[in-house]
Amino acid sequence: MADFKVIGFIGVGVMGEPMCRHLATKTGCTVLASDRDSAPLERLAGHGVQTADIATIASRADIIFMSLPSGKVVESVVIGENGNGLLDLCRQGQVIVDLSTSPAPLTRELAGKLAQRGIEFADAPVMRTRAAAEAGTLAVPVGAPDALFARIQPLIACFASDITHAGDIGAGQVVKILNNMVLYETVLALAEARAIGIRAGVDPKRLFEAMSTGSADSFALRNHGMKAIVPQEFPERAFPVSYAKKDLEYAVSLAESVGVDASGAKNLVACFEAAIADGHGDKYAPAISLVFEKAGQAA
Repeated sequence: MADFKVIGFIGVGVMGEPMCRHLATKTGCTVLASDRDSAPLERLAGHGVQTADIATIASRADIIFMSLPSGKVVESVVIGENGNGLLDLCRQGQVIVDLSTSPAPLTRELAGKLAQRGIEFADAPVMRTRAAAEAGTLAVPVGAPDALFARIQPLIACFASDITHAGDIGAGQVVKILNNMVLYETVLALAEARAIGIRAGVDPKRLFEAMSTGSADSFALRNHGMKAIVPQEFPERAFPVSYAKKDLEYAVSLAESVGVDASGAKNLVACFEAAIADGHGDKYAPAISLVFEKAGQAA
């Protein structure tokens, strides 16, 4: 941690709050945090985190982490308007690490602009659940040059148990986007399986328990399937349908840019859109299962 004395953290929402807390309690560094919502900032204050605006963070922090809802928000924080973005506020030698999920082309574009100002940038989008963020056991693929990865890895290790140097800038985003594509295509298959199974006379709990002993076993089955799809419980304040749709749109765009027809991902985006149209956009992403429940009731 010798390189960094003051850590900035922009965005302390569902995932950002526990990550920021781990940095504050494990590094011995001064931690400054910014968010539009005062509630998580008040909770973090109990762990020594100081509330600050983005300009103050830019002026004082040696390294700045961002945990934001989308690439569009990341771009607005970095570019800003009238000189109020990190691009203009930060100084040469600072490091910015994006923990958000952003399109890889945007990540590389922002990194290029920051590099012109002597500001280093890495993409380190986080994988796994809110529970993993709380426990400090997230998985993080990192896109960064070798030397920068070596510098930031000890800080990321404060909230992640599995850290992969995925490659140069943008590689972390590619890994995260494809991880979510595979995960939620599996979730879609589980939603379909529940709907088919229950109409064919099989209890969904028994169905998924049996599947967990066979070749269909997976993280998605045990977590999204058994804990959400079987009981049809999709709480808010978890990774919502709207966020999952955004990530899958990134996947489709990435596929198109390299000449792959990702038909499964496109179908999944349509399912997310149907769930949002039915009013489930803020519910936990496996709520796409409700689309099939509605179809069954209509039948």
